[in-house]
Amino acid sequence: MSDVADSVPTPSVAKEATPRRAACVVMGILNVTPDSFSDGGLHADTTRAVKHGFTLAADGADIVDVGGESTRPGARPVPPGEELTRVLPVVRELAAGGVRVSIDTMHAQVAQAALEAGAFMVNDVSGGLADPRMANIVADAGVPYVLMHWRAPSHRMQRHADYQDVVQDVHRELRLRIQELTSRGVREEQIVLDPGLGFAKRPEHDWALLARLSSFNALGFPVLVGASRKSFLTTLYDPACQVPAAERDAATTAVSALAATAGVWGIRVHNVPANRDAVRVAAAWHAGDREADRADTAQPDPAQAR
Repeated sequence: MSDVADSVPTPSVAKEATPRRAACVVMGILNVTPDSFSDGGLHADTTRAVKHGFTLAADGADIVDVGGESTRPGARPVPPGEELTRVLPVVRELAAGGVRVSIDTMHAQVAQAALEAGAFMVNDVSGGLADPRMANIVADAGVPYVLMHWRAPSHRMQRHADYQDVVQDVHRELRLRIQELTSRGVREEQIVLDPGLGFAKRPEHDWALLARLSSFNALGFPVLVGASRKSFLTTLYDPACQVPAAERDAATTAVSALAATAGVWGIRVHNVPANRDAVRVAAAWHAGDREADRADTAQPDPAQAR
């Protein structure tokens, strides 16, 4: 399992609920789906999914995020019953084996069943908009809840990629969701914010959001970044090249290092070892910066030495 430092509490994170590390948290992606954009079908049966979940944990994932519905652009909704069939056996086995499991779902029914099966966290890409019952489930359970910026279901979300100022607009819409959820009993210390890269956003929006991650930290909540293998990364390459999702890992790792250096709470990734190293680099960078500051403070003032 991960060798990062023990949890340390911060004012905006419940010590007993949401993991907080000296280094950025690494959330490993486990898609139990036939159609996810990067790894659809690779872990679609329980045996392979459970094996991969334990591999993610052994590779250093602090959390394994299990999802049974693709949210790639154009994806169609999956009935909750089918989603439950996909994810529950996986959640149950991983949790029984000591893995910290997050359930990636927009459906309150699935979230509740997964929590009962051993998940400790809900990752809702709709931020509670897809299923109004989600707020009650999360409030009653008292578990950590990832609230992502979302405007519409995957099959039509790109029609809503229209912003005056993407950073300010996403800030405003997240604040509205926080107000709604807390009015229904979700505690602020349960909430983790996700700016929703790729969801109702064009590449230029995603890059603008990443460039302003510090402004999301300033909202006072832990921030999760999910950039792994997403299509906006292809803007880095020759437009004539069709770069497969699995070949975007180097770009993902660079984003992870920058995001961790910017102080985000966590990153959600497919390739755990490479991104764990990115997090370690960011932690060492910060440690070196603090050491340099101490050294500068200890230096005598030349003006006083004369």
